[in-house]
Amino acid sequence: MPTSSQPQRVQLDKKPHKKPPTSKTGRGALLWSILKRLSAFARPYRGLIALTLILTVLGSFTAQVNAFVLQYTIDSLTNIVDLPDPWAEGIKLLTLISAILLVKEILNIIITFGQRYFGERIRINLSRDLSQKVVDRILSYKMAFYTSDENASGKLQTRIDLGVSSLTTLVQNFFIDMLPLFASAIVSLVIMFNANFWIGMVGLTVVPIYFFVSQQQANRLQGFRRQMRQYRETKSGLVVSIIDSITVIKSFVREPIESDKHWKIQKDMTTNQLRIRSIAFMYNAGKTFIEQIGVVAIIVLSSYFVLNGQMTLGAIMFHILLFQNVAAPIRELHRIYDQINNALTYAEGFFDILDDKQAVESEGKVECNDIKGHIELENVSFAYPNGKQALHDVSFTIRPNKITALVGLSGAGKSTIINLLVKFYDPSSGTICLDGRNLKDYHTHNLREKVGLVLQKNHIFSGSIADNIRYGDMNATYEQIVDAAKKSSIHEQVITMPDGYDSEAKLLSGGQQQRIALARMFLKDPPIVFLDEPTASLDAMATQQIKKSLDLIKKDRTVIIVSHNISQIIDADDLVVIENGRVIETGTHETLYANHDKYYEIFNAMSDSLNLDKISQTLNS
Repeated sequence: MPTSSQPQRVQLDKKPHKKPPTSKTGRGALLWSILKRLSAFARPYRGLIALTLILTVLGSFTAQVNAFVLQYTIDSLTNIVDLPDPWAEGIKLLTLISAILLVKEILNIIITFGQRYFGERIRINLSRDLSQKVVDRILSYKMAFYTSDENASGKLQTRIDLGVSSLTTLVQNFFIDMLPLFASAIVSLVIMFNANFWIGMVGLTVVPIYFFVSQQQANRLQGFRRQMRQYRETKSGLVVSIIDSITVIKSFVREPIESDKHWKIQKDMTTNQLRIRSIAFMYNAGKTFIEQIGVVAIIVLSSYFVLNGQMTLGAIMFHILLFQNVAAPIRELHRIYDQINNALTYAEGFFDILDDKQAVESEGKVECNDIKGHIELENVSFAYPNGKQALHDVSFTIRPNKITALVGLSGAGKSTIINLLVKFYDPSSGTICLDGRNLKDYHTHNLREKVGLVLQKNHIFSGSIADNIRYGDMNATYEQIVDAAKKSSIHEQVITMPDGYDSEAKLLSGGQQQRIALARMFLKDPPIVFLDEPTASLDAMATQQIKKSLDLIKKDRTVIIVSHNISQIIDADDLVVIENGRVIETGTHETLYANHDKYYEIFNAMSDSLNLDKISQTLNS
């Protein structure tokens, strides 16, 4: 770890989430808004909440028993010691108060267990529901949401985890920690006022002062907490980046550089955390002093009334214990304020995810019942969320039941066109029509059920080979899975594995995994297929086997293929040549090659890279 130089502060996102309001009124409105949002999730648990509240009220009364018992004990002992034989009466007194305290404790254990158990059930259920809600929500978002820097996987996971954690901790504080304490404090204050007005005023006066100091503490720490959230999101994204790029890091021996990046943000986080703790310690010391002032005032006032003959000696301890019941929840205010402000900081980012209406995929109402596959792009332009202009005024036609190849150098915009055709993104301008109807009019999920997509690298899920193939049709039988595997030329290799189709799919090689993706496609059997560099990273033998499977997929379907493979390009019925996001040529292989234009250059470059002259000499020798 580097320690000699002073690390620079890590640059955080330029566009952080919408910040909580800094005014008291704004924070109060935000807290109220969060509680209203939580109430919608808590509504199914109204019965549990009501039961928890009843137990809380009962518990607040049992918490006062000790004060009454102690007062009664001291006053009774004061009278008993003057008797000729105090032991007999003393034993009776001790037996009585012991029985009362034991019964009270048994009742308190039952009540506390029920209150905490039901409160914990509410918290756990809300945690489950919030987590499920946000997962369901992000699954409905379009690809632009995931490609935004603000929603990088590490940051998004941190925002969700901390959002759910802070919200459920807020619920836990309310039902398990804060509510019983405050209920007990209210009952204690009522008893104090009933016993003596001035004693009650002391207890009541300390409360707003303590609240004020705790609020000032929260105001002071708010900015530090928000910055800590950004640090945590950045740190989480950095760790995910290290894991994803570990091969490159190790191959270039760049471990010290990545370690230094992590060290810098850790240093900033440490400084921020120490600042938060030092401020908290300072305010906590002040609040402890305020509480002790209250205790001293109670003792002085109670002693005054005892000396005046207006109270018994036991009243001093009685009032002190009642004041402790009032001070206990106030003593917890710094922690409660911490949790509330964490909820304000993290829950807002969490609810921003739920409320991102612009990220929701556009849903048309037209069902895709009988798709032919006639696709027309007219004056289509597109820019990614980061501002990069990928397509400029693109127009061409894809004929149904034909193979159309998109040809161009890397970065020309070929994959972007496929992303638009699958409705991962919407065009910035222009129109895309499928069978004469605007693509936006089609129901997105229904459209994708009719479309197949095979990428250069397809994701393999944890689980068996059979489960991964079944992803193409969740209702497929075992026989249908085997048939799809045969069509994708993977069946013979699967049956040689120890567990056959129950073998772990992650153990397969890259070429085998690609054939699993093709098997999914055969199982799905869509009328439109998009192939985006399906053999780019495979060896010659794997490419040859997969080409046979691709030839089967192409039969009687509308196929759009992106490839740098000559054999797949010349098999296409139509070619669309793209350069720098613009269509510059369309036609057949023969026509475009004869034009001696861009396609001619690309094709010759592909041929030269294969060293066809040498291959021809070898085959003819």
